[in-house]
Amino acid sequence: MKNHNMIVSEIIKNSIADELEIKSGDRIISINNQKPKDIIEYSYLINDENINLLVEHKNKELEEYEIEKDFDEDLGIVYESAVFDGVKRCANHCIFCFVDQQPEGLRESLYVKDDDWRLSYIQGTYVTLTNFKEDDWEKIEKYHISPLFVSLHTTNPYLRVKMTNNPNASLIMEQLKRFKKIKTKLHLQIVLCPDINDDMELKRTLNDLKPYKSIIKSIAIVPLGISKYRKEKFKKVDEKVAIRTIELVDEFNKDIKKQLAMASDEFFILAKKEVPEKKYYGEFLQIEDGVGSIRLLKDSFKKSLKKMKKKLKTPSKITIATASSPAKLFLEFKNEIKVENLEFEVLEVKNKFFGEDINVAGLIVGQDIIDTIKNKKIEHLIIPSVMLKKTAEGYEEIFLDGKTADDIRVLDKNMHLHIQKDIYSFDEILNIINSL
Repeated sequence: MKNHNMIVSEIIKNSIADELEIKSGDRIISINNQKPKDIIEYSYLINDENINLLVEHKNKELEEYEIEKDFDEDLGIVYESAVFDGVKRCANHCIFCFVDQQPEGLRESLYVKDDDWRLSYIQGTYVTLTNFKEDDWEKIEKYHISPLFVSLHTTNPYLRVKMTNNPNASLIMEQLKRFKKIKTKLHLQIVLCPDINDDMELKRTLNDLKPYKSIIKSIAIVPLGISKYRKEKFKKVDEKVAIRTIELVDEFNKDIKKQLAMASDEFFILAKKEVPEKKYYGEFLQIEDGVGSIRLLKDSFKKSLKKMKKKLKTPSKITIATASSPAKLFLEFKNEIKVENLEFEVLEVKNKFFGEDINVAGLIVGQDIIDTIKNKKIEHLIIPSVMLKKTAEGYEEIFLDGKTADDIRVLDKNMHLHIQKDIYSFDEILNIINSL
């Protein structure tokens, strides 16, 4: 097997690889004459006291290293990719897929759909299991892989085939049985599509999951997102659907006497209900799916209020620019902030790019921010980092449409742009206020 991507991106200082003078850009050919397909196999292979490492340097010269080390000591090599034999691509055509309802002209990576269980384990991405082969099962069992993040949507095999447009999706119940047998834990996601997998179909799905509560760590139910580029017409999640979904989730948790299923924040907003207290979300295991983010931010804000200055030395203005949904929350905060000489402004950024039905901050593009703030007098502008390109190190200052943070900065040289790294906490905003 050819190693496609076993390229060294970084060497940890003072590590074994650093002492051997292995460099960024070098390629690892083999470990003990074996060629790992991914970081999982690699981690297993280097858990040995004696390592034979074959390296191809950037100048194409081969060098072999005989290494003696502690059993579990890492070599200190960081790779460009977590998989070395290529990412498994998604073969589904899910009816709700957001990748398929994007316009042309975005970053190339935004059109790539992976369905690789290895990335699910390593990075927390969701997989449908429709491309599973026997060697995948064997590897998961051999390396005790757990947990995995699975896009479930429904346990009805016929409906799941219809929703994914893939006949392999019908195997879901057999797959759940096998995961239970090998004791692999699962985080499940259900994208709720009204009149398709909601109401009685959702009730069936939750009932079908009851025998598997020993391996399920969490179930997140999220509403489908509909951009203006979607050709097919879908019913939106409305107040009635949201209320019914919340009820079914509560019934399920009560029946199994365990807090496993959670409706995302958007359901509570649509149902005109207050988001639940922290105990509803447990360990906030699906926070990146919008499940519990409002509760965390609300609790953080309450603590921040107690630490906030009562008065600023000189009149100052802070502006929060965010999507429609979180903007409503920040407007609530605005009414509670009583700091003399502070103007706390909340700007709702309408999503003209994807359509105003898309109201989450992570899908706001740079141009929509620019259109919202231009011709306004802004001193301190705060935007959430979730709007920017995500990286292993955090984020790059690039929006989905290719605009950058510098495109915003140039609008006013006197404006201070602040990027809120932790979007679930008010602490960074508190620090800005108290620094004025």
